[in-house]
Formats: sequence, structure tokens, C-alpha cells
Amino acid sequence: MAKKRPQTKAQRPQLTEGEIPVVGAREPCPCGSGRRYKACHGRAAAHAVTELVQRPFQGLPGEGDWVALRELVPAATVELPLKDGLPEGVPSVTLATVLPMAWPALRRDDGSVLLGLQNDTPSGDISRDLADTLLRALAAEPGTPVQARRAPADGPRMQDLLDPEGTFEPVVHSGFEFWVPDPENAAPEVAASLERANAAAIPTVKLTGVDAAYWCETPEKNHLRWVMPYPEEELLDALARLHAAGRSSLGEGTRLVGSFRAHGLTVPVWDLPSGVSAEDVEKPAAEFADRLATALASDAPLTTDERRARGGLTNRQVTLS
Repeated sequence: MAKKRPQTKAQRPQLTEGEIPVVGAREPCPCGSGRRYKACHGRAAAHAVTELVQRPFQGLPGEGDWVALRELVPAATVELPLKDGLPEGVPSVTLATVLPMAWPALRRDDGSVLLGLQNDTPSGDISRDLADTLLRALAAEPGTPVQARRAPADGPRMQDLLDPEGTFEPVVHSGFEFWVPDPENAAPEVAASLERANAAAIPTVKLTGVDAAYWCETPEKNHLRWVMPYPEEELLDALARLHAAGRSSLGEGTRLVGSFRAHGLTVPVWDLPSGVSAEDVEKPAAEFADRLATALASDAPLTTDERRARGGLTNRQVTLS
């Protein structure tokens, strides 16, 4: 028998990572590997989209307030300054805690944009999803909502779109009248929707003397929820020092009861008597901030009582995101 000639395979074009286009998951990968896209370069693309970003708002002005508006505050708005300025025909861009019908965004009749924050996001990076929604809202026809979609893995994030020198100053509302330009003359179905939303909103006030602290009123007691920018382990140590020393309260009848974890930050929570208003807690909160700064500066090992206090705080920690 004749010896078989070795077969030479045709040379496949070599593509660099940046040149590989996106194709269907079951199609051959354009890199020429012979594998399906989903098992080759599509795997990395899918991972990039779904990988959870622990601190999606890090680097944005007012990171603590971003977290609070995403997880804690029912009704609030913030004017967003864009890095390259507002496009022609867009008088303003406003971040809102939630929009009617849970829309991700809305281009109003006058061209202004409302961007919703409290929405389910398709990927693990809230910032990238918000940026994708914002860009689509800026290009949408006036008077139309923007629907959700999965943002491209290499798309911009809010950190790329917003002015890094801009401010982030939330305005907390008692209700959702900001949804419509003229709520008093809204259509009956819109008025009914507003009424239902307003009835479910917990009264909330942002403190003015410290950053990212929000008082809220519930039927049984009031609370202060304070988003803090410090590393979690250091913050828990400092809170434990103050708690063990009997210095973690915000005045008579108040009590540090635990904390939330949300988007990479820790949110201590205090119970307040129902008669304690946001104004009443302004001065005690500022005084607590000074005590906390001193406790954060200590590098002494925790005492037995402080370790016990830290364990109690850790056991009463709830993860929101």
C-alpha cells in the first residue's frame, strides 16, 4: 500500500484579542480554534459581563449616597453632570431612585432624561449597566422609555461618563411627584399609580452634618442608616471599641443594632425612639463621627470585651447586595 501523504491544514487567519467579533454562541469561534464561540472567546466575554463588581460606585463623587439611593432611600433625585456636557436637545440628566413601571430610563417630552437606579441589572456591574442605559436614553426619541438589556462587556461605566469634578447632591422627596411635570393635572391612571407609590414610601430625611446618613420613620421606631466609606474590617473594629466603651449610641434611648453590607460598603444602623427626628440626631451624629475617627486611628489589639462586641455586631450584619 502506498504511504499516505501527510495532509497539510490550511493556515487559519490569526486574530488578536481585540479583533475577535461577537458571533452566535453555537457558531465556530472566529479565532479559528475550531471550537464553538461559547466554549472559546465567548466564555471570557460572558464572564466579563456576569462577574460581580463588589464596589460598582467606587470612584464616583458621593459613593455612599449612590449606595443609599440604590438600597435605602425610597424617593430621591440627583442632577448628574456629564463629563462632555449635555448633548444638544437634552436640558438635564437626572438620576432617580425609581421610575414609573420600573423603567430603566425615560426620555421626557422636553428631551430631559430620567435614569432609574433601583432596577434589576442584567450583568454583575451596575455601573456599566447604568451607563449603557444612559447612553441609549440620550439618543432615544423624546417621550419614550428605555428598556433593559445586557450592556456590552467592553462598554463604558458611569465613571467614564460623569464629570469627576462634579457634585452628587441627592434631593430626598416625600413622594414620587417628580415622575410627572404636572402631578396635579395627571391622568387618572397616573394619579392612581402615584398614590400607591406614595403610600408605600417610608418617610426619609438626609442628614446635613455628615455624609451619606439617612433618618427614616417606621410605625414602631425610627432609624438612622449611615453608609460609611471605610474598609469593613477596620470599621467593625472601631465600632466594637466604641460599643464596648458604651460610646456607640446617638443619645438617650438610641442603640447601634447592627449593620448592612451594600455594594462593598458597610452601613451601621441605629434604632431611635419614635420621637427622635432627623433634626434631633444631627448633633449626636456629628459627635459620633469624631469619636469614630479616633477609634479608627487606634491600632491597639481589641480587648476581650471589644472582641465580644465585634462578634455581636458581625452576627447582626445583613448583606443587601
